[in-house]
Amino acid sequence: MNDPALINEMLRNAQTIAVIGVSDKPWRASHNITRYLVMQGYHVFPVNPALTEVHGLKCYPDLESAHAAALEDYPKGIDLVDVFRASDKVPPIVEDVIRLGIRYLWLQEDVINDKAIAQARKAGVKCVQNVCIFREHAQRVG
Repeated sequence: MNDPALINEMLRNAQTIAVIGVSDKPWRASHNITRYLVMQGYHVFPVNPALTEVHGLKCYPDLESAHAAALEDYPKGIDLVDVFRASDKVPPIVEDVIRLGIRYLWLQEDVINDKAIAQARKAGVKCVQNVCIFREHAQRVG
């Protein structure tokens, strides 16, 4: 169950967002939602080892390099990690989020991993899963 108050907090407080699993294919949700987040004023750090850039933004091979780049311009680095990966790929992402001290983890619609979410929450990471950041943001702003 995702707490609406936590979703509000995440959308309001996050400034820098790493989008893990971003695609350069215009028909993919990750492609369009990344563009939407940029248009809403978030500082977006795309993560996909197969790409060099998306929407004119440098694409990073992993969360660690995206976080290091974010730290050059923003004192806290990445605030929120938005995940567009298969549910079984979530545990190593959670390990990185915990190790890097990132405070928010957002698993997109159909990305569900209760065990990984429990591990993240136990480490103090605030999380939501199986929910679309675009839809949630648009409902609140629109």
